[in-house]
Amino acid sequence: TPLEMNAEVTLAALEAGKDVFCEKPMAVHVDVADRIMEMEKQTGKTVYVLEQFLYNPQLPVMKKIIDGKQLGEFVSFERTTHYLMDSSNEGYGQTQWRRKSDFPLGHIYDGGVHEIALLNELFGMPEAVFADIATLRKDSKVDDYFIIHLLRPSKAPEVKITLKSSYLMCASEPRFVLHGREGSYVKYGFDPQEAALTEGVLPGTSHWGEEDKSSWGLLYTEKDGRIVYEPYPSLPGDYAAFYENIYRHIHHGEPLQSDAREVVGVIRLIEAAWESSRMQRVVRI
Repeated sequence: TPLEMNAEVTLAALEAGKDVFCEKPMAVHVDVADRIMEMEKQTGKTVYVLEQFLYNPQLPVMKKIIDGKQLGEFVSFERTTHYLMDSSNEGYGQTQWRRKSDFPLGHIYDGGVHEIALLNELFGMPEAVFADIATLRKDSKVDDYFIIHLLRPSKAPEVKITLKSSYLMCASEPRFVLHGREGSYVKYGFDPQEAALTEGVLPGTSHWGEEDKSSWGLLYTEKDGRIVYEPYPSLPGDYAAFYENIYRHIHHGEPLQSDAREVVGVIRLIEAAWESSRMQRVVRI
């Protein structure tokens, strides 16, 4: 469904006594998301919200680096996503409805909602945000650029967290950058699972979700007064684990790894980011 219709369809399905599998964003506004949660409670049904980014292979890698203090005291994190929407290349960001100047809701509700969910999984919900959301393409009527500073996240309140994305970035920037007092981790490139699916390769095949060594991130540290770097092994991603978790939840009562109630927090964060951009100030969540 188009993004702005997700809430309408979800509410209708709940009212009809159905469990619901919903794409993000579940809703555009927090009050509507709260209404979905209340309807879920009243009907006894479950809303499952797709969040494949929680199975991005970089997530466990970054957790391992941070928890293992391989960079020393962790101080800052940057996540950048970029596309060139004016090119004729195929792939995410190039689909025709995304190229139209009036596609529903814009970039922050399309790709940004997934990025924020990933950062919340790593660092927890922030206390406040400071954001700049803009339209860079001349023919566009919706946002296609944003930079959001997530302030004092619950799991790492002293760490500086920045999320940046644009539809007008031809040259590649690192997708993930972690800085500590004793080193840095820098990762370029996309999750290989999306390319594999596009080519018709199915999850569960040999070497699914594995990255070629040439695509591994680089770990920078100082040794004997010199900056040295070495490839840091990636771990396999597994989108299928999302659906396996739903199966185990239905049949065995296993907790959901992507709970719809957490999605409400993501929508609340986006609303705060829009307010911050309009008012040009820090906004508490």
